[in-house]
Amino acid sequence: MGKKIRVAIAGLGNCAKSLIEGVHYYRNAPDDEFVPGLMHVNFGGYRPRDIEFVAAFEINTKKIGKDISDAIYAEPNCSAPIIGNEKLPKMGFEVMPGPISDGCALHMKDAFYCYDPTEIQPVDIAEVLRSVKADMLVNYLPVGSKEGSRIYAQAALDAGVGFINCIPEFIVSDDQWAKKFESAGLPIAGDDIKSQVGATIVHRVLVDLLIRRGVKVEETYQLNIGGNTDFLNMTEEDRLITKRISKTEAVTSQVPYKIPVRIGPSDYVGFLGDKKICYIHIKGKKFGDQPIYLNVKLGVEDSPNSAGVVIDVIRAMKLALDRKIAGRLISISSYAFKHPPEQYPDSLAYQMVEDFISGKRNR
Repeated sequence: MGKKIRVAIAGLGNCAKSLIEGVHYYRNAPDDEFVPGLMHVNFGGYRPRDIEFVAAFEINTKKIGKDISDAIYAEPNCSAPIIGNEKLPKMGFEVMPGPISDGCALHMKDAFYCYDPTEIQPVDIAEVLRSVKADMLVNYLPVGSKEGSRIYAQAALDAGVGFINCIPEFIVSDDQWAKKFESAGLPIAGDDIKSQVGATIVHRVLVDLLIRRGVKVEETYQLNIGGNTDFLNMTEEDRLITKRISKTEAVTSQVPYKIPVRIGPSDYVGFLGDKKICYIHIKGKKFGDQPIYLNVKLGVEDSPNSAGVVIDVIRAMKLALDRKIAGRLISISSYAFKHPPEQYPDSLAYQMVEDFISGKRNR
């Protein structure tokens, strides 16, 4: 088993910032104690301190050319600092220009400080991944980056590294892409990361609870607002098609019949920054056809919520690489993503991950 996990990131936004800070924050976490925020300190022999960030790709001129440890603090990143005033050590790798493709919507060019393609040319992603000896590539591009995500997925294939798809583009759940990675002997995990305790996981658990208690769920909605660039990007409805599908199927997969449902991002409220507010409504019928209404408000710091799950996915991916497992990683995908290749109840998905860590499951 290798000592370090060499990770490259496509899209160095708030989620990547929280992940990188979090790895540093938990670097000295003890194995033998329950540590708030982590599923496991020791995940199959790998700890947070074993994760190294060896490459990052961006379109933001305020980030390109800077050491990764400095670039994560450039605008428009606004997530709450996990390490306070502590300064991250230099990582020794500069952020490189990635392809713009459809990763930047027209209304986001100024917000993302997008580079001028007549002045800056994107690097060869696969060549960079090979040169830094990356184990895996994490896709953190903005929602709606259909072509951009596939460019990075192909680069991972060409470079011979694992691929983690954190956004709602259906790559891991697409049979053709899954076969490409399996044929190449490479593992993939995705699609669309669940938060550690976010709108989707809470909504799923509540719906599952009601159904298991004999309630007939009649309708439900989930409304989300936030103030980071993710929400600003998603004000363009055309970029939300797969996002709405992913979030909706994550919840409706828990219901054995069709119901009226509306789920997805609702509005951008700039002053919220990286805070996300979620409203969940569920209406149903219980014993004697008597009505039941459930309304929940959830408030979280958005980006650390993602990082708290990705830190586990990275280590699961490394275990798969060590064990020479190719293709879809079903257990960690079902546990950690909204639109996995196979949907399972969350309690079962958790046990599947535990079995994968121990070697009882092979994917």
